[in-house]
Amino acid sequence: MENKNVGLVIIGITLLIGFIIFSFNRALTQMVSVSCSHGSACPMWATLKFQTNISIGIMVFVALVGVYLIFFVKDKKKFKKIEIEQIKKSEIKKENYQEIIKELNMEEKKVFEKIIDEHGTIFQSKLVEDTNLSKVKVTRILDRLEGQGLIERKRRGMTNVVLLKHQNTN
Repeated sequence: MENKNVGLVIIGITLLIGFIIFSFNRALTQMVSVSCSHGSACPMWATLKFQTNISIGIMVFVALVGVYLIFFVKDKKKFKKIEIEQIKKSEIKKENYQEIIKELNMEEKKVFEKIIDEHGTIFQSKLVEDTNLSKVKVTRILDRLEGQGLIERKRRGMTNVVLLKHQNTN
């Protein structure tokens, strides 16, 4: 669930808590006024006031958490999704990398061209599947490409995402 939605749910719960506090406070005030013969000096009034203040304090704290989630916490997944979409939309063509591809050996070309075909981002495990090379071979090829500054790998769970570093090839 998105942080904004969680914040809205928390605000809703806070409103419910506020209604319950108001209802109980009203009922207890009526009971204290009937049962307490001392007037405002009765200790029951002090207890009622203390309990009401504690309840309102908790309610305000929960409301602030909800407001914080709504306005100040950004969803990380959206950022990653937008970043990946921008990479996919950018112009990645083999023609732009012809000079680089000429200097690679056959296996490096195969891996590098597969990354380009996937718009510059691919899971390392998918590279292994698509190139029919072993995991170790793909890892060593990616190490060399990364060493040349052509790609970078980012850890994502139990696998890596391979990202093409954009080159100025105009």
